[in-house]
Amino acid sequence: MHFVWYILKIYFKLAKAKRNRYDHKKNKAIKMEINKIYNENCIETMAKMPDKFIDLVVTSPPYNMRTRIRNGKYTTREKSEHFSKKYKYFEDALPINDFYEFHTNVLSELLRVSKIVCYNFQIVTGSKEAFFKIIGDFSKDIKDIIIWDKGSGQPAMHGMVLNSCYEIILILEDDKKAGRAIQNAKFERGKMNNILRIGRGKKVSNIHGAIFPEQLPFELIKSFSEKEALIFDPFMGSGTTALAAIKLGRNYIGSEITKEYCKIAENRIRECGGLFLN
Repeated sequence: MHFVWYILKIYFKLAKAKRNRYDHKKNKAIKMEINKIYNENCIETMAKMPDKFIDLVVTSPPYNMRTRIRNGKYTTREKSEHFSKKYKYFEDALPINDFYEFHTNVLSELLRVSKIVCYNFQIVTGSKEAFFKIIGDFSKDIKDIIIWDKGSGQPAMHGMVLNSCYEIILILEDDKKAGRAIQNAKFERGKMNNILRIGRGKKVSNIHGAIFPEQLPFELIKSFSEKEALIFDPFMGSGTTALAAIKLGRNYIGSEITKEYCKIAENRIRECGGLFLN
């Protein structure tokens, strides 16, 4: 097993340190370092990319867990003893309109730079209204929805609220064609279901508790990309998407605004014998 990772490491280092694409609009070649996590906002990272530079996006942005309801109106929870502490260095508390505008901008840019987008989210108080609006806004680009069935739900924080046992993965593609067919999909007919029954991810750090299981990006990467494809996670977090990409023989790029989370991801990649170019 170590020999296999060693060969992969040498292969990527010699052959895939840069990805060269030609930007016909600007009439010049684009070089961007890959197999790297950029410690910056994903909008900044995508601004460096030409159209369709990325083969596949697999990501799960923060839930906006700290935006709550008080007296029937949105508010940031002031008391922290009851809500989930998923992030140590990130507030996760955007006003609902800011949350909507941010993800609208991110999705628009992702559709520009990539061929397929897999965008995972959970319906929580701080995201419900925004994502339902987003589904309407991007209805022509959403090819299908995959349900991630986690098997069981954590107890709701309030009465009269359903336990959440699933998350939603939007599959988007801007091919300008009607219907559900995903033009850049790689799975065989009848081999890919729109429900993935995968248990919750295991916590890998005390400062980042929102970890999705490696099998989830593994299944998406396997079904929507080919060997040597370039996978992008704009909310890389602890590096799970990069790990799955490496193990499947793909390249990766990530964006992560929190330096501490970048370090966690780098360490996980090194520990698994994968490549991290710096």
